[in-house]
Amino acid sequence: MTRKALGLVSALALAAAMGLSACSTTTGGSAMTPPAIAPAPGPEAVDVHTHARPEIARVVDVALDLTADFNAKTLAGTATLDILAIPGANEIVLDIRDLDIQDVRDAAGQPLRYVVGDNDAVLGQPLTVYFPAFAANERRKITIRYSTRPNAAALQWLNPSQTAGGQKPYLFSQGQAILTRTWVPTQDSPGIRQTYSARITAPEDLTVVMSADHLTPNGERAAPHSEGGGMKTWRFRMDNPIPPYLIALGVGDIAFAPFDGRTGVWTEPSRLRAAQWELEPTAQMVTAAEKLYGPYRWGRYDLLVLPPSFPFGGMENPKLTFATPTIIAGDRSLVSLVAHELAHSWSGNLVTNATWNDFWLNEGFTVYFENRIMESVYGHDRAMQEQVLGWDSLQDTLKSLPAADTRLHLDLKGRDPDDGMNDIAYEKGALFLRTIERTVGRDRFDAWLRGYFDRNAYRPMTTAMFLEDIRDNLIKGDAALESQLQMDAWVYQPGLPSNAVAPVSHAFEPVDAAAVAFFKDKGPASAIPWSDWNTQQRQRFLGWRPEGLRTGADWLTNAQLADLERTLNLANEGNAELTFAWLQIALAHRYQPSVATAEKFLTSQGRRKFVLPLFQTLWNEGDWGRGNARRIYAEARPLYHPVTSGSVDQLVGRP
Repeated sequence: MTRKALGLVSALALAAAMGLSACSTTTGGSAMTPPAIAPAPGPEAVDVHTHARPEIARVVDVALDLTADFNAKTLAGTATLDILAIPGANEIVLDIRDLDIQDVRDAAGQPLRYVVGDNDAVLGQPLTVYFPAFAANERRKITIRYSTRPNAAALQWLNPSQTAGGQKPYLFSQGQAILTRTWVPTQDSPGIRQTYSARITAPEDLTVVMSADHLTPNGERAAPHSEGGGMKTWRFRMDNPIPPYLIALGVGDIAFAPFDGRTGVWTEPSRLRAAQWELEPTAQMVTAAEKLYGPYRWGRYDLLVLPPSFPFGGMENPKLTFATPTIIAGDRSLVSLVAHELAHSWSGNLVTNATWNDFWLNEGFTVYFENRIMESVYGHDRAMQEQVLGWDSLQDTLKSLPAADTRLHLDLKGRDPDDGMNDIAYEKGALFLRTIERTVGRDRFDAWLRGYFDRNAYRPMTTAMFLEDIRDNLIKGDAALESQLQMDAWVYQPGLPSNAVAPVSHAFEPVDAAAVAFFKDKGPASAIPWSDWNTQQRQRFLGWRPEGLRTGADWLTNAQLADLERTLNLANEGNAELTFAWLQIALAHRYQPSVATAEKFLTSQGRRKFVLPLFQTLWNEGDWGRGNARRIYAEARPLYHPVTSGSVDQLVGRP
């Protein structure tokens, strides 16, 4: 029997053992309760990025008991897994990578046989645990004693000098896409949703936070428990089933400031006041999101602003978004990132791509939703500006990728799932949804989308399941509408279908005129009305390129670059998005004065969105660029999280 065919039979049997239909869903309004066990996805959702065999046996809950050792740079302790399996199953396959497994025991404390399989460069190793055959309707626990390694790719251990305070160490995790297996032995697949709890012991002068409620053993909010010897224990519980990549941990010298009764921000004390002011619109965004697509179902919504080495703009860990400090621009101009991570509370956290082949179901929906939140809070003009910037970025991505990788539904077998994390998933996915909205009307589309979140809450989703849902609940057999939408072309074909329409922002018209006047017509930088523009208009200006520009071609003189840098004070720009945009121009022209700015920027933050393209730009500039790239990377690499350094290593090589 093929794996896919076996999956169909076994998924049905396992669903029956769980008291669920294979396609069961949970619906409802604000009082909606998540299922005790997340429903299994359809049989087409075979995840090529896991060793697990969830159709035979699957993890439904993880209980961690770990101690953080900042000297050894390890987390050590146990993970107790709740398991469901089909009758007769006598093994479960888990995912691990660079974990030291010490033993595995059953609920009675008896040792169980286990085998650690061969290592795969992308997937890590299978950990197979053997036990007596399952009976019908049986649920069991196994406990794995283990330790992480200092090089665990999900974890970054920061020295005090790498923090804002400079006095205490810091630890944070980043699990997406398949890095949770480097610190938690579980079935590391987005389609295998799990509840979790944790008991984390750490130095008493640090604070521990997680993507879960902070609880005492009685389930009440309280202070951590002193263990003596300079250590404290913190307890957490997440009762909603989530994909494993959302299990998240932060340990450091952090403090909290509220926005309102259910939202607030954590960060290092010296940065707390600035973060609280910058991110205050979060509370308003939650209200706007709920008005659009239904209740926020996760309790609190807080943010943790991390040290600069955090590799992403944000990570939508439930209850506690992890965010880069590069969004603290001093003028709230980059808070669309908060709207994005908040939107993930519906698209991604609530309804999750079952495999990384359908990453667009997380990100395309979220970019669409983010823009609707921004429109609600900041108005139509701001939302349209951000749509246009997204369209511009998408055009660049479409030109740079192989045609097969410009489809929404991907085939990533044998590849790192990070290969799908680009603007095809984000911007093409959002453009597809805006195309549907434009065709059927906003009211009708909103009614469908809210229903989509309700019908599929706490459920893994595939492209095929999405198409079934929208055909059943929006198109409803309308052949003319089906033809007009071209849905199969959007998701299964490369490029953009003929019904894709570029967004327009009238706020960019004077920006484009100023760009032509400076870049093309060689006018003075003093004529640029920079101070009159918002950040998005400035990004548009710095993103201008001549039509048909060849890679490596210069379009500005050194004198023009110096005029631009001096007049707009770009060497001292405090907005990370604008610094990045400027450096992309300056380094592509081998403008020597910009090297110092690039070095400062690349050694003060580790956000992959900025870091990797800038090193790529340097690398494209021959000996001059490659020499600078190697020199800067040798200094910068120790700052970066493995997510970032792993990408740059492939380009520059390890110093």
